[in-house]
Amino acid sequence: MECRHLWQHEVEVIVAPLDNSKGVWKSGKGKGRKTPKGRQLEDQAHSEVLELLGDRPRNRDLLIEFLHLIQDKFGHLSAAHIRALAEELRTGQAEIYEVASFYAHFDVVREGETPPPALTIRVCDSLSCELAGAQQLQKALEDGLDASQVRVLRAPCMGRCDTAPVLEIGHNHIDHATVEKVEAAIAADDTHAHVPDYETFAAYEADGGYATLKDLRANGDWEAVQAKVKEAGLRGLGGAGFPSGTKWGFVRANEGPRYLAVNGDEGEPGTFKDRYYLERTPHVFLEGMLIAAWAVEAEKAFIYMRDEYPAVLEILRREIKALEDAGIVEAGYIDLRRGAGAYICGEESAMIESIEGKRGEPRHRPPFVAQVGIFGRPTLVHNVETLYWVCKINREGPECLNSVEKNGRKGLRSYSVSGRVKNPGVHLLPAGSTITDIIEACGGMLEGHTFKAYQPGGPSSGLLPASMHDVPLDFDTLQPHGTFIGSAAVVVLSDQDSARDAALNMLRFFEDESCGQCTPCRVGCEKAVKLMSEKKWDQGLLEELSTAMVDASICGLGQAAPNPIRLTMKHFPEEV
Repeated sequence: MECRHLWQHEVEVIVAPLDNSKGVWKSGKGKGRKTPKGRQLEDQAHSEVLELLGDRPRNRDLLIEFLHLIQDKFGHLSAAHIRALAEELRTGQAEIYEVASFYAHFDVVREGETPPPALTIRVCDSLSCELAGAQQLQKALEDGLDASQVRVLRAPCMGRCDTAPVLEIGHNHIDHATVEKVEAAIAADDTHAHVPDYETFAAYEADGGYATLKDLRANGDWEAVQAKVKEAGLRGLGGAGFPSGTKWGFVRANEGPRYLAVNGDEGEPGTFKDRYYLERTPHVFLEGMLIAAWAVEAEKAFIYMRDEYPAVLEILRREIKALEDAGIVEAGYIDLRRGAGAYICGEESAMIESIEGKRGEPRHRPPFVAQVGIFGRPTLVHNVETLYWVCKINREGPECLNSVEKNGRKGLRSYSVSGRVKNPGVHLLPAGSTITDIIEACGGMLEGHTFKAYQPGGPSSGLLPASMHDVPLDFDTLQPHGTFIGSAAVVVLSDQDSARDAALNMLRFFEDESCGQCTPCRVGCEKAVKLMSEKKWDQGLLEELSTAMVDASICGLGQAAPNPIRLTMKHFPEEV
């Protein structure tokens, strides 16, 4: 009885407030919430985002593409536009913010903050541009331009090292940049990319282009093509050097659907070979890509192209459309994705994260991307130049590579050469070429300069002295010397340059570009820069730091970052 009376009493207590007509969600008279918590959706911002997105599918993996649309239109990403985009994607604002804030080419502006000026100038601070006076150029621009109208920033390598110093005004690259050239571009409102002359689809097809692809699709045996690629000796030309044909079997061993991803994020300072080929003969690459996609039965091909190559992006948009119009691929089969200024996305798993619309942070492996890649499916990843040679091998035969031999090495390498040489640029030479051969192909050293040191494969490879002039620059030949060829980004230094300063330039790049995911790389690069900025290097401490970074970093950035430190201490001890 007591229990029953207690139950009745409790019911009365619970029901009573409802009879008072206050409502269970009322906190007091006139204090009820009329809107959801958080930032409210603004009608104008929402309508602007709707107009930009148009009829595009509201897929979460397209987030970075959508952020580019807003950034291009308004020059920044406002809080109101982020809120509107979150509404369209049915995702959280925090999720959009964490992606947008990861990439250097997005300007996130909070409420109450002043947006950046309408015009941004990015001055390249890579080693080649620094040797050509980029720091002095940046200071002259900062002193001479109205900061309220023009923003001047330092930026990592733009892949135009052969025309250093380089800057980008809007999306227009100024080669051999000067203050006068910048002022002229501003006066003429010349801030858009200049597309060079290149071989179009019509010209390429008239010369027999895509006949090989069509024949393979009709009668080809993928294993025979794989054997041909292996016979040619083709290895991955993005830096890792893994045998290219071998990848195909790994991917096909996994049940579909399968994808292909092209790593066009050519961000290693000193490298510009991919841009060189894409701005001249894009369809050699595109046919090679479609041959590789056919070989692994890829249901879709993604091209991830760095944002620093606006002219290449425009060329690919035009020529992919031409392929679709010609019926060579179905509309949408080739999905062109635009990077947003993150060197780390050159690492294949970080690139895949970015394709999925996320922060470009490397994945832990295993599993490898051949098993678990884009959207969790088996994915074949190739570099741009690798696919260029896939096409050449299938059109011309394996002998186009394996018939060339020098210093016991077979094949050809596209060396991106810059620095103190007379004719910098991309030089196609036998794979066994030495730095002496490369400098000779460039017409020799600049007048008044004596060869002192060289970077054989980007900052990740460190510096070698001129005394090591007879080492073949190819895969596997440099490892015994504590370095590697990587993407064959060769920067030549002279007696007028400091090896110590060059090494510091490289570590500052790694400090800026570390994704921050793992402590050894994030903190290690920062500490290395501080130690290397001292008049005298603490070599014991730097070696300890280098060991920790190599052993414990998640990906190649942190593992290779100590190379400039170690090689400078080894070969140029008098400078440190």
